[in-house]
Amino acid sequence: MVFLFHNRKYWRGWLPDFIIQNLNEFHTGVSLFFVLSGFLIAYTYQDKPLQSTKEYCKYLFIRFARIFPIYIIILTAGYIDFGFPKSTLIFYNYTLLKGFSDKYNLDSLPQAWSLTVELSFYIIAPFMYFLTRKNIIKTVLFLLALTIIAFIIGYTWYFINGNPERWLYNWLFIFGSTFFGRFPEFLIGLLLAHYLKQEKSFLKKLPVKNLTLITCILMGLSIYCISIFEKDVYDLGTEHIPGLIIRNLLLPVFIALFLYALIIETTWLSKILSTQMAVLLGNASYIFYLVHIGYVNRKTLNYHFISDRNFVLLWAISITAYLLIEKPIYNFVRNNINKW
Repeated sequence: MVFLFHNRKYWRGWLPDFIIQNLNEFHTGVSLFFVLSGFLIAYTYQDKPLQSTKEYCKYLFIRFARIFPIYIIILTAGYIDFGFPKSTLIFYNYTLLKGFSDKYNLDSLPQAWSLTVELSFYIIAPFMYFLTRKNIIKTVLFLLALTIIAFIIGYTWYFINGNPERWLYNWLFIFGSTFFGRFPEFLIGLLLAHYLKQEKSFLKKLPVKNLTLITCILMGLSIYCISIFEKDVYDLGTEHIPGLIIRNLLLPVFIALFLYALIIETTWLSKILSTQMAVLLGNASYIFYLVHIGYVNRKTLNYHFISDRNFVLLWAISITAYLLIEKPIYNFVRNNINKW
């Protein structure tokens, strides 16, 4: 979905506007990832990292080991090839602090803005799960308080000196590109994990038959509804409040129900996603996310074997890099951290 979203501009003019308008909202593939991430982190770790400072640090190191090594390798390769920017921008990119700035969040590897959102969630996820076990309302209030603090920082900075680098500014940036605005997606995934572990849960009352199909239809309708608010094929529905609300609040619910359907219902889709090839693609998908636009994609532009915007070639690169680089590094770090 995200690959199609980033390449949609190449198909304007020969694809019908209706299709382009829907492709304009395929950035919602990121929403699926955020909900899935919220579910997996909560289901795997719960609030166990809070048992001690040591356990929390081990948890963070393992999560960082999943993200930073391959990101740093690609980012550094790009800098060596095309030149290093000013030192402050290098710092923002290597630390992923750039994701908190509306001016810098799309710099270098533009898609990495979502890594800042993801890392923000990793840091706070155990606390979210701990509060959820006590009282879900307290969890929501806690997250809303963080959002309010983010607004206060960004807008106070703006009133003081104009906030020239637009840190946590403005409201559309906060709700569209930071954890403080996107937390509902993670929270809904976390709640899915929470209720899935309960013997008596409202999830058990949902109809099992055709739940995968129904939730797929609901997700598709949500994306279509977001596209309704576009002014033209160059606009995004999420640039407008109704579309933003659907993306941040309604779509994640349908995504969570879709994930639940995959867990409890056996369908041709669940069988396909359970194959070894699908699992391999899933493992390599993080690298695909890092290479499908940006430095690696630019380096492969001269190697178009078929008219697919190098979709197949980029997947081949991703799988190879996963097996030879990402997986060995991650396993090495994880094994050593577990020995602490």
